[in-house]
Amino acid sequence: MTNEAEIPALSVSELNRSVREILEGNFPLLRVTGEISNFVQPASGHWYFSLKDDRAQVRCAMFRARNALCRLRPKDGLQVQVLAQPTLYEGRGDFQLLIESLTAVGAGDLQARFAALKEKLAAEGLFAPELKRPLPAWPRRVAVISSASGAALHDIRVTLARRWPVLEIVVYPVLVQGDQAAAQICAALQRAGQRAQEDLVILARGGGSAEDLWCFNEESVARAIRACPLPVVTGIGHEIDFTIADFAADLRAPTPTAAAEAASPDGIEIRDRIEKLKQQLTRAMVRRLREETQRLDHLRLRLRDPRQALDHGQHRLAGLQQRLRQAVRRRLWGARERLANLDRRRRSHHPQHLLLQGERNLLNQRKALERAMGLRLEHQQQRLQQLRNALQLLNPEAVLQRGFSILRDGDGQIVRDSRSVGLGAELDATLARGRLRLQVRGRSPE
Repeated sequence: MTNEAEIPALSVSELNRSVREILEGNFPLLRVTGEISNFVQPASGHWYFSLKDDRAQVRCAMFRARNALCRLRPKDGLQVQVLAQPTLYEGRGDFQLLIESLTAVGAGDLQARFAALKEKLAAEGLFAPELKRPLPAWPRRVAVISSASGAALHDIRVTLARRWPVLEIVVYPVLVQGDQAAAQICAALQRAGQRAQEDLVILARGGGSAEDLWCFNEESVARAIRACPLPVVTGIGHEIDFTIADFAADLRAPTPTAAAEAASPDGIEIRDRIEKLKQQLTRAMVRRLREETQRLDHLRLRLRDPRQALDHGQHRLAGLQQRLRQAVRRRLWGARERLANLDRRRRSHHPQHLLLQGERNLLNQRKALERAMGLRLEHQQQRLQQLRNALQLLNPEAVLQRGFSILRDGDGQIVRDSRSVGLGAELDATLARGRLRLQVRGRSPE
């Protein structure tokens, strides 16, 4: 039997170092197959994740010098095979695998289920953009469905108190991971919709592994979100985490804090806007007051003693009376003129007057006709004389009177050319007085 006093006492660091040496000394490099979850890459560039199957999981680390040579980018749900050294991280006493190489062997079960459900619900139109409802601009009450003890609820409360303190928060506490979480989330969504006392719903949870967030990938939760009559904002996990609930929600925020910001007005911004509007209103009021003061001064200058107004009214009345008398006189004068014109027209249309006027017109027309006939007769006599004179000039007898004669041959034709008659021919000469019988004894062509 071992004496307890003989058992050496070890410090924690000595114990962890011994265990690490035993592990590394007894286990060579191993090939391990599993599904990646909880993948992170801090600023150091190292990769940290868990490798799991359906019954267990183990922590893994792949330092930057090794992952720089890896062509595969790890992500949650990816089924991989690793070449690794089992070891113990002395600082925390965590068993882990130091990864030398990493290759993909197919998608993990959770990732496959996620992709299949997303494709199914998208085909049904559950994620259609036209189904997305707008968030209220000025909510008064907001329903928060989350864990009552989680950091997500605390972040939401702090954010809403900072941005819009008057907003009332109604918490519907639920489990946000585990087998019962999806049913509780669906019941809370249904209860908030039936109460209809809030303006919108925030469904939130902090970060976690794919398994931790899996309740938000359940089909029942997606359908409960779309069935809820209130707009639903999701803030689940970190910025890189996407769940089926995010696609079904009316608005997806990357974190619970971002969900609270999306669901509430910014009080600081609104105060700034109110202050600007207040300044604009003040300037407008000052400008209006200045304008009205000037208008009042102008009216004060126009304001006169009532006696002056009375005197002005009397002068104006006197002027109107004078204008009225002048107008009446003009109207009377115009009426007399019209009456005189009507009387003249009446007398001018009397039958006796018309008869006398007709006789005068007839006499005038007769005189005008006689003058026209005399002028026409005189004109025709002058023209006749002109024609006589012209005829006298063309009369052959007038030519004969000047000593000329007309010769005709035996046929009675007038002789115009000496060559047309022969020698010995007899001609008949017509003189101004009488006629002569001639015989041609000679001729000359010119």
